[in-house]
Amino acid sequence: MNLLQHVNPLQGTASTFRFSNGNTLPLIARPFGMAAWSPQTDEAGHGWFFHPDHRHFEGIRLTHQPSPWIRDYGHLVLMPQSGVLALPARQRSSSFRPEDMTVKPDYFRISLRRYRASLELSPTERCASIRMKFTQREEARMLAVPFAGESSVTIDPAARRLSGYTRANSEGVPENFAMYFVMDFDCDFDVEACGTFTGDGATVIQLSGTGERVGAFIGLCLPESGEAGLTVGTSFISIEQAITNLNQEIGGKSFEAVRAEAAQAWEDTLSRVQVEDRSERKLRTFYTCLYRTCLFPRMWHEFTEDGQQVHYSPYNGQIEKGPMYCDNGFWDTFRTSYPLFSLLFPSRLGEILESYVNAYQEGGWLPKWCSPGERSSMPGTLIDAVFADAYAKGIEGFDAELAYEGLRKHALQASKDPRFGRKGFEAYEKYGYLPGEVYHESVSSTLDYAYGDFCVAQVAKGLGREEDYELLIGRAGNYTSLLDPELGFMRARKADGSWLEAFDLLKWGGAYCEGGPWQSSWAVQHDMLGLAEHMGGREVLLARMKELMTAAPEFKTGGYEIEIHEMSEMAAVDFGQFAISNQPSFHLPYIFAVIGSPAETQFWVRKTAEELFSAEVDGLPGDEDNGSLSAWYIFASLGMYPFCPGVPEYVIGSPVFERITLHLENGKEIRIEAENQAEGHCYVQEVKLNGQRHQDLYFSHEQLVQGAAIEFKLSAEPDELASANKELPYSLSARR
Repeated sequence: MNLLQHVNPLQGTASTFRFSNGNTLPLIARPFGMAAWSPQTDEAGHGWFFHPDHRHFEGIRLTHQPSPWIRDYGHLVLMPQSGVLALPARQRSSSFRPEDMTVKPDYFRISLRRYRASLELSPTERCASIRMKFTQREEARMLAVPFAGESSVTIDPAARRLSGYTRANSEGVPENFAMYFVMDFDCDFDVEACGTFTGDGATVIQLSGTGERVGAFIGLCLPESGEAGLTVGTSFISIEQAITNLNQEIGGKSFEAVRAEAAQAWEDTLSRVQVEDRSERKLRTFYTCLYRTCLFPRMWHEFTEDGQQVHYSPYNGQIEKGPMYCDNGFWDTFRTSYPLFSLLFPSRLGEILESYVNAYQEGGWLPKWCSPGERSSMPGTLIDAVFADAYAKGIEGFDAELAYEGLRKHALQASKDPRFGRKGFEAYEKYGYLPGEVYHESVSSTLDYAYGDFCVAQVAKGLGREEDYELLIGRAGNYTSLLDPELGFMRARKADGSWLEAFDLLKWGGAYCEGGPWQSSWAVQHDMLGLAEHMGGREVLLARMKELMTAAPEFKTGGYEIEIHEMSEMAAVDFGQFAISNQPSFHLPYIFAVIGSPAETQFWVRKTAEELFSAEVDGLPGDEDNGSLSAWYIFASLGMYPFCPGVPEYVIGSPVFERITLHLENGKEIRIEAENQAEGHCYVQEVKLNGQRHQDLYFSHEQLVQGAAIEFKLSAEPDELASANKELPYSLSARR
């Protein structure tokens, strides 16, 4: 099928600290692989260490970075070199031409003008095969360059092996954390040209060294062809386990065999969705977004020689049994990534959730932002929604009772460790909201807690915890405590019940996380009809949403004092106050359909998908964030959206493609066809499900996974009669 031809890993990489076109890396990796690789062009850029406009290559980087804001850990750079030894990044860098660099999910190649050398790489899940060719054979070498932190290297000329470890990290790790590596070469070493060096470039002709940022240079005895190969094994457990991983995943395989396996792994993953459309641009956008969605979370477990699944725990520093996945921020990914996994990869999802249960057992709390351990970034405990959604959809493979134990702690217990649980738990329990004069981001946190309570309640009900359910489903209505009925927006309230301060619609920060009242007042996915009622009725909320989508994209820096990149990205396009650049706005255009006005949803979702997404280096409208923004595009393409994770429903939108088929694990298919698919034909006149006219404004998960044939009839004009008397999606206040 060759779906890889449509994938461009450079998508979204033209980003900077001040403006995000994705804030992505061009990752060469297996789907959900533990070890990922990226070209490095600017070490000084820290989290932004690659940019497509750069023309100097500093090395191929083993990276585990999930976001430039979270930074890297266990990272290491490899660089082929000839001639004079040069070690610091800028000194060793080589120019390259853009046409001399190939980046694909399964393969990387670059030609280095300075060193008259080329490097190729193909990944496995925890290892990589590398091939180098030097036109200039004299003084040829490979550099292994670690980053800040203790590292150790051992050069073994007899075994043609470099091994060692690095403790480089950006927090979120136990004291004994290390990334272990082993590199086996297929050529002899020039022992007199081997040695170690430190971060400041000081060199020592010795075969081992340990200390702050100690790396190695390996002199190579090249054959007449100038070619040399090496295989790299990595582990978070030990050097011995890195060798085991290398033997299991590569062994004696050729470079071509490793690449063929990597390509097949991606073809198998991408082919879960078969798109038929005449637009190559749209095909590239779709499959590139699907690639991005399948990079995170990153598997962290390994397999012993006898096949036992084990992992180094980033929560207690011990070697534990079972699966582990890391590098995910649930505030971002609960909305789209995990609901997509429930359709495409339910078995993988079950294993991922079991790994989070393991994290709970090893650390005492469920994670909030793991990279690799707890980083405690962003409001809420929104892994609550991840588990609730999977449980509601019947996903198997994890211990639901233990998961609920961890979820219940979020809802009913304060954490002594500020990294875990809900900040300000006692105040939320006392007032039903976080007092704005005490707690930063009090509105965003309160709304996330109320929705989290709703999600935990869903699991409680399924497990027969009726007392917990009644308590938590009551607290799910706490959002009303911050709704100012006169203004029709959420705002901060003091402990005494009064409003915090003069209200400003355009002011970001303070009580709101990465947004202002326009972006942050609608995080009531579980009860939009209830919100509408408290605002004065569905027509009032409808008018407010129309105003939101068409208002000037203006803002005030507010509590941030500086213009953060999310402000800049919203202001760069004419989509009103709809900041698709950030997750709190993901569901906003679907609110129209939830309250009975689907034509507005159809217009705005199609307009967003078609105008703001592409496979190019500037192809994303904001931070991609572990697949969450890409998964938003995928759902938009399907013509449906998981509006309220925890409720097994998908709100109907407007499909982007002529025909699309999802091949499910159970052998069933979801076939989606769009009649009259053309530019400007965004409005849905009719929907048929399995040949019958579909009267609901949503599909249930059960309807889809049983196998579904969905037919959309599209038009250039909205048909109000087509949406009349439709069954609305779930709202708590109108429980079905």
